[in-house]
Amino acid sequence: MRLRLPALSLVLALSLSACATNANDSSGDAQSSTASSTTSDTLVAAYSEGGTTLNPMEASDVTSDTFILGAYDQLITYNRVQDADGKWESDTSTLEPMLAESWEPNDDATSYTFHLRTDAKFQDGSAIDSSDVVKTFDLIKQSGNSSFLYEMAGISSVSAVDDHTVQIDLTAPNHLFEQIIAMYSFSIINVEEVEANGGVSWLDTHTAGSGPYTIDSWDPASEAVMTRNDSYWGEKPALRQVTLKFIAEASNRVQLLQKGEVDLATEIPPKDAQSLGDTDGVVIDSRKSNKILYFAMNNNIAPFDNVKVRQAIASAIPYDKLINDVMLGQASQMSSSVASSTPGQDSTGAITTQDLTKAKELLTEAGYPDGFTFDFTLGDGFDDWKDDAVLIQSALSEIGVTMNIKSMARSEFLDAIAQKNVQAYISRWTSFVNDPGYHLGLLLTSDGSSNYGNYSNAQVDALWNQAATETDADTRNQLYGQAQEIINSESPWAYLYEYNIVLGLRDGVDGYTSYPDGIVRFFQMSSTKSS
Repeated sequence: MRLRLPALSLVLALSLSACATNANDSSGDAQSSTASSTTSDTLVAAYSEGGTTLNPMEASDVTSDTFILGAYDQLITYNRVQDADGKWESDTSTLEPMLAESWEPNDDATSYTFHLRTDAKFQDGSAIDSSDVVKTFDLIKQSGNSSFLYEMAGISSVSAVDDHTVQIDLTAPNHLFEQIIAMYSFSIINVEEVEANGGVSWLDTHTAGSGPYTIDSWDPASEAVMTRNDSYWGEKPALRQVTLKFIAEASNRVQLLQKGEVDLATEIPPKDAQSLGDTDGVVIDSRKSNKILYFAMNNNIAPFDNVKVRQAIASAIPYDKLINDVMLGQASQMSSSVASSTPGQDSTGAITTQDLTKAKELLTEAGYPDGFTFDFTLGDGFDDWKDDAVLIQSALSEIGVTMNIKSMARSEFLDAIAQKNVQAYISRWTSFVNDPGYHLGLLLTSDGSSNYGNYSNAQVDALWNQAATETDADTRNQLYGQAQEIINSESPWAYLYEYNIVLGLRDGVDGYTSYPDGIVRFFQMSSTKSS
């Protein structure tokens, strides 16, 4: 699909329903028209940033991911269910059909056979067959960001059995396989269209998918327009058009929501969540998530190569102040390297309370009785990070440690930590697959692609590798628990907090589903507006 890109200035950067026959069925979400409201088929959303790429294999920010989940389908997708209050939430442990109408493993779960729908088409009208899946997976294997996921899923080979049957062989049984290939990174691409337009780089600013929305225009500096794909093979979305406005300043997003000029606003600051909740016509959706914030100490750079120094820093963090004074209750205590909402989380041995006396004792044992000075790199873009850094700096001064805060633009910060030579920093992370293996594999195994603090423990690596091929969930979680205990005891991070995902919605916007990845699926939503 070709895009109109007005004034496009693009900087590439690093970092469902239970209906088995239709993964995008939004039945039950739409509200009936009444005398005081009318069904609307348009929605305007306010996002903090405009995205960096439309390439499913290279995207790593929420806005880009939002476009991709609108424009592309995957073989299979995550189930969604309603909680006791009627709110929609995902169940990433249960997978549903999408482009594959059914699939099954062999007896030892080392090979999976996927049976493709025969009616699915790309947005250019061409039919989807097995060759498209094979070619897509080959591109993923060669990509930058997603090749690690390909390896983590344990994929050995992908082959076409016939026009609508695909076989994926694994190197060994892998419990993460199905959950990983349901991610947007494994969106099925019209590779022939890509090749006809000069190759993979074309995907940075164009789409070649089969999803329920087309991306009609995209200017990362201002707004994007998504329009319903009326030729979509599945259930048509209730929303005909979604306009995303890119507004960096949170207070401006809040004002637009209050005035009714946008129907949905993301990243609502804690200070605004309560006041907005009292605003007529506005609903605040605040839910616990597996998005974590941690204070990383580079294990290869002195003095953080000393475990007692890291434990001392963790013991000095003012955890309660961060949650109560900075996040105003819109966060909860992080108690392990893995989020508390993740099955298999183990907080044994974690440092989660401030103890300045203990911190001083640990510094003395480490050979730093008078403290030390270090550089802390602060990535711009998040107000809570700035406030956290100041509180942590003050607390550390009480044990004789001087923390020099050096601010850095976000793009520069992401590049710097990827070089793995930043001494200390704050970072947040959301594991799109709610499983300890996915989380630890990326962040805290020796070869993890996002292990920017150089943490390395051979026993943790061995436990992770053993768990990756363990088919019994209880045994697997015991192995992950042992790995977490080791990590907790060695304190490569200080555990700051787990964010609530806070979204502002106008009354009548329905069908929002909370996913671990924090991405809004607009094809599941509907809207009514006051008449």
